Amino acid sequence: MKIRSITFFLDPGWPLKMGLITQAGAAARQAVTRFTAAGYQVQTTRMATIPFPILFSGLAREEIIAAVQELERSAVGAGFAYSAIGPALISYPESYTLIPEIIAATQTIFCSAEMATKEVGVSMPAVQACAQIITQLAPQDPNGFANLYFTALANVEDGSPFFPAAYHSGGQPGFALAVEAASLAVSAFETADSLEGGLASLRKSVEAHAAALSAVGDQLAAMHDFVFTGIDFSLAPFPSDECSIGHAVELIGVPEVGLHGSLAAAAMLASTLDISDFPRVGFSGLLFPQLEDSVLADRAAHGDLTVKDLLMYSAVCGTGLDTIPLPGDTSPDEIAPLLLDLAALALRLDKPLTARLMPVPGKQAGEPTNFDFPFFANSRVMPISAQGLSSLLRQAGKVDIQARGKSQG
Repeated sequence: MKIRSITFFLDPGWPLKMGLITQAGAAARQAVTRFTAAGYQVQTTRMATIPFPILFSGLAREEIIAAVQELERSAVGAGFAYSAIGPALISYPESYTLIPEIIAATQTIFCSAEMATKEVGVSMPAVQACAQIITQLAPQDPNGFANLYFTALANVEDGSPFFPAAYHSGGQPGFALAVEAASLAVSAFETADSLEGGLASLRKSVEAHAAALSAVGDQLAAMHDFVFTGIDFSLAPFPSDECSIGHAVELIGVPEVGLHGSLAAAAMLASTLDISDFPRVGFSGLLFPQLEDSVLADRAAHGDLTVKDLLMYSAVCGTGLDTIPLPGDTSPDEIAPLLLDLAALALRLDKPLTARLMPVPGKQAGEPTNFDFPFFANSRVMPISAQGLSSLLRQAGKVDIQARGKSQG
């Protein structure tokens, strides 16, 4: 198991509070030292800010781009590998149009955008704006790689240390851990002699690692003016079989992930995380990112795993749809219905979900991907079953979706 990110959350202000950013960078370096000494490999340290429409409120368009570039330089100078500047907000509709320009003008900046919140419901203009962002980002890189830096948010609160969803709501600065823990599920079931034994072993392992990580986190918080907010103990994968959530699902007993039984296996793993004792933040569930998981990538390449499957699994676990390669000519009208389904699912089940979709320029459904990126396993471009929405949905301002089991009275 590795720490994918130690993410620091702060309001850097504008003009930038360089002292705060420098202080966070120093705390991050010490955190790497302490967690490494405790036996954990730390892949990155990252910084997440309050939403950029608020952070840079009152600035003109070109001033915002320049401000983000200055923020990037300052964060990199302080030692942060990446920074997330939070979501475009439904209450700031013009903020959506800035995201393609921001990502084009930077190298280490991640962005997101709201589609649905408990307060608003599903915003149809925001859904359509997110679909437009995805198609505008795709041609910025021959492989559609610019969309790695963007995700659409549905019912996602602040504080998740996983990018691109990370953002700060303001107040006391803090830090949290995003762990790459799919290997724990693989290990638990490689040696299990029963389903119950494997799940119990997974829970024991999660709680043991969480206790060790929390002890270091609490020590660091006592040394710095940053609150340790917790761990996003998602079973995040890496593109090798020993760290594949798809492999873990198959070790449980599903012949190939994507076949029936996969959802049940995913629900069992997610349920085990739910009952495990650790200071939780963010998603703390299963991640099914197609391109970041060697087994998921392979099963998708052979047609056993579809976009609809991955959306269905989101109902019992997961962050939603992550690193999904789509045909390069996929239109905003085709993407919007998929985003709408995900947003509706998030509100109906009262859970956070995201969509990081990656149209690949020049590629058609079924063609192989050719990413040259150590954190991706190549797969195939996925077909999408969607057409443009009809006028009733397209013209709706917002759609209220009541969470199941909750009444207004």
